[in-house]
Amino acid sequence: MNIPTNGAILKIEGLKTYFKTKTGYVKAVDGVSLYVPNQMVVGVAGESGSGKSTLINTIFRVLSKNAEIKGGEVLYQDRDILKMDEESFSKKIRWKEISWIPQVSMDVLDPVYKVKDQMVETILAHEDTSKAEALERVYSMIKSVNLRPEVLEKYPHELSGGQKQRVVIAMALLLDPKLVIADEPTTALDVIVQAQIIDIIRKLKKEKNFSMLFVSHDLALLAGLSDYLAIMYAGKIVEFGKVEEIYKAPSHPYTQLLLESIPDIRKRGSKLKSISGSPPDLLNPPSGCRFNPRCPFAMDVCKSVEPEIVNVSPTHYVACHLRK
Repeated sequence: MNIPTNGAILKIEGLKTYFKTKTGYVKAVDGVSLYVPNQMVVGVAGESGSGKSTLINTIFRVLSKNAEIKGGEVLYQDRDILKMDEESFSKKIRWKEISWIPQVSMDVLDPVYKVKDQMVETILAHEDTSKAEALERVYSMIKSVNLRPEVLEKYPHELSGGQKQRVVIAMALLLDPKLVIADEPTTALDVIVQAQIIDIIRKLKKEKNFSMLFVSHDLALLAGLSDYLAIMYAGKIVEFGKVEEIYKAPSHPYTQLLLESIPDIRKRGSKLKSISGSPPDLLNPPSGCRFNPRCPFAMDVCKSVEPEIVNVSPTHYVACHLRK
């Protein structure tokens, strides 16, 4: 296998993040390798419980106390950020170099402070600048996410869901990070507000040229936003490639079934396809390929031997015995 990671701002190699429980370890991220090319958007798709959020939380180092990183590296500009102490990571990397747009806006917003105070404090905590200069940047950033200045004088609970998410996007970009990681930032919003948020992200990406890792279960959304697409299933990346490669020639059965489950408004009355069965229990995942109990093409080897990652093209790789 040859994965061309030259010029990648982020390289994840063999990452394993497990959660310790009374009955054993939940292998939420289990040997994930992935890269984000500089100034590109990589979308990560998969069903709920596939490990997408755990992957994001590992990168930003906001894991719960029962999480344990069992192996692998997260290389940001060729530096393993998992080996940094918390103080150094918080001061040099978090928000300043790598920022985070969470699924739930209140994971970032403090309910007892006004929006303005939180945003100004974010700048002052990381940069040697005056409060007046910080405030000027805050006003500019709020304007860029299509919010009125009055929002800055409000507390988070006084804002709508869409307004809160725009504030979070503004906070994530305040310090001009080189990499933005987003964990399903539109999930809790209605369809119209979702479209507005995606338009804002797309506009800011064009203006600021940051790199992005964007997690979503919505393949149609990712198709319009991403340059590359990673398909995640049961803690593993099963396919990765340029968006057009994945859509035109999906190589993993799981990817094929995911794409077939997308509604097509051009085909009225057509039946939606679904993937039979349920994702496996990651306390005790199946041996071999983790998708084998649900795969319509499963062979005997799929049930006993974990598939190796093989190249379909120089930028497209897949973990499937059918592709050998």
